Amino acid sequence: MSTFVSHIAADLAQKALPANAPLNDAEIQVASTSISNGNKENLRGLFVKLEQSTSLASLQECISALQTLERHEQLLSSEAADPEEHTLRRAILARLALGLYAQALSTYLDEASEAEAELEWWSDLGRSRRYAAYYLLQTLPSRVANLTEMLLSTLRSHNIPFHLSVLKPASLRQLFPSNGTLRPNALTLALFPHLHHQPYNISLTTTKCAPDFTLAESPKKVANSAYAVFLQTFLNVARVGSTIATLPVELARSECKFKRKELERIRDERAEVLGVLVELRDQLSSALEDRDNARAVAGIAQFTALLQGVVDGESVMSPTVPQQVSADDLVESLSTLAFCTLSSHISLHSAELKSGQLRRPSRLTLLWPRLVFLPPLALYAIRTTYASRASLEEFAREAVETAKSFWESWILEPLRGIVKTVRAGQDDGVIVTKESVRADFDSLERMALALAQEKLHYDPPELAALSRQVQMGDLTAVMRIYEEDIKSPMRSAVQGTLLRTLFIQLQKAKVDINQALSGIDKLLKSQELTFAFVGVAPALAIVYAFAGYLRNLWTGGKGRGRYGGKSKRASVWLTIRRIERLLVAHPEAHHRHTTHPTVATLTDRPPTAVSPLTSGLLLLSVTHLRKYAETTLPANSRLREGFLEDVTDLEDPTLGRADKLRVVERMWRSWGEVLGWGRIAA
Repeated sequence: MSTFVSHIAADLAQKALPANAPLNDAEIQVASTSISNGNKENLRGLFVKLEQSTSLASLQECISALQTLERHEQLLSSEAADPEEHTLRRAILARLALGLYAQALSTYLDEASEAEAELEWWSDLGRSRRYAAYYLLQTLPSRVANLTEMLLSTLRSHNIPFHLSVLKPASLRQLFPSNGTLRPNALTLALFPHLHHQPYNISLTTTKCAPDFTLAESPKKVANSAYAVFLQTFLNVARVGSTIATLPVELARSECKFKRKELERIRDERAEVLGVLVELRDQLSSALEDRDNARAVAGIAQFTALLQGVVDGESVMSPTVPQQVSADDLVESLSTLAFCTLSSHISLHSAELKSGQLRRPSRLTLLWPRLVFLPPLALYAIRTTYASRASLEEFAREAVETAKSFWESWILEPLRGIVKTVRAGQDDGVIVTKESVRADFDSLERMALALAQEKLHYDPPELAALSRQVQMGDLTAVMRIYEEDIKSPMRSAVQGTLLRTLFIQLQKAKVDINQALSGIDKLLKSQELTFAFVGVAPALAIVYAFAGYLRNLWTGGKGRGRYGGKSKRASVWLTIRRIERLLVAHPEAHHRHTTHPTVATLTDRPPTAVSPLTSGLLLLSVTHLRKYAETTLPANSRLREGFLEDVTDLEDPTLGRADKLRVVERMWRSWGEVLGWGRIAA
């Protein structure tokens, strides 16, 4: 029994409690010491049994026990019963009516859910030609068996012995004549039974005529026209051949579509009845709340008549229930509902699905191609692998070496470099070192001081001042000597002064270059950590992607993962979209309960209320949402509690279309980002 039905039954069960009857075994034992009447003890035992189980078998057993007590001990005689017995009888009858109501709700909900599940399976199968072709292969043995059975039965009916000549096309055409070309005959109907209800016509003729041409035209035009005629004829033949070749697959897809439509019809019928049953809840509640036993029994009898009519599909303007209803008549009505109506409905539903072959094929039918073809293919793969084991070992060895080299050279080494960079700081240079720059600068200073002392005869204070100028990059004294030397270059060159000034300028240029490189070196050192991370980033990205792939492969992309995985979250997204579409489109009832007069006379539905068909379809979708939340979302979490609160609001029959649309909008707003519905839709 679904959670929705359990909630309804639990809510109504509180109103069906007897006023003065014990409710548990301890109270029954205490009461049995002071009550001598065995009838009351039997009634209390039945009530406790109904408290423990409300299955259809338990309800039928309790009804049989009541009928037995009525026949043998006349428990239901109003003349011999005291008020306590009336209260106990009323409570038992109320629990029986409530149990049958819950069973009717559960039955129609389960049937509609089953039809919707099979409908979705056939829909997924019919969307793809590849899936339809594989389905045709899976069901090929059963189709051949049906064809063989039909052929043998036809031969027996014509008193024709079986021999191979019967399988000739001419003999088959005589045995199974067809009404028209490429029309479904008996053989085709045996292979595709759905063609009994949905004939499949196909035309192989083309309407495009060939162009006219005469010999009086130029040879070029005649050749072009002939080529056009040949090309058009070839295309027509190819089109016809393609149609004939793909005809079995198209017939299989047509079968899937036919079964989908049939299941959709059954689902809508069950959903519509489910919506009508939900609307009967208020009447049962009012009957259970009535404290007067006679009026309560009459109200329960009226509800039972309504429930009987709804399940039977009858249209009665008002329940023909007399004002004074005896308890034995009510027990008979409950017995008819439990033993005949509900049981026969369940059997008829199962027979309808079985006769129309609307359920998906059996597990063996779906698995036999794998069981037949996989062992030989696996054996062939094993033999091929064993024959090429040397090359596979070499390939595996190279793969291991490649992975090891990648791990050590592209991940571990760069990471070690990053750690070394962080620990070493910025002491070492990348291009030049501080010692090299300092040595060149000291050499320039010594060269300048020596030249100034020899040529300019500087005393120590002047040499100290020149040393400070050189450290600041000022070589004015040396440049003055150079300016004097270039006035007489030959003499200066012989004396060596010109060459010394030139070498000093070269040393100055070297010092300037080293200082520039030192600045670049500082810039590189400041970004060394960034460069190290940029170098290792591609390798880390590859490792992250591979690890994510392995994680998805381990957890599975379908059905598991965070909040049930992508597959379940996508199904919930589709369910929410379907609920919103139902509330907006508001499909009107179009089956046998279209304008159910019983409900129409008992419930005044406002214009903004939800129709029975829409209500039933909503309950199907909401049941899927509740099942997802209870089985997938984290237990005792705010996400699960809030999601179930919204589901409960959608199940509330007192809310109208506008209120439920606001609930759906709240669910989109609250759970869309958490469950990733936007990413699934994209």
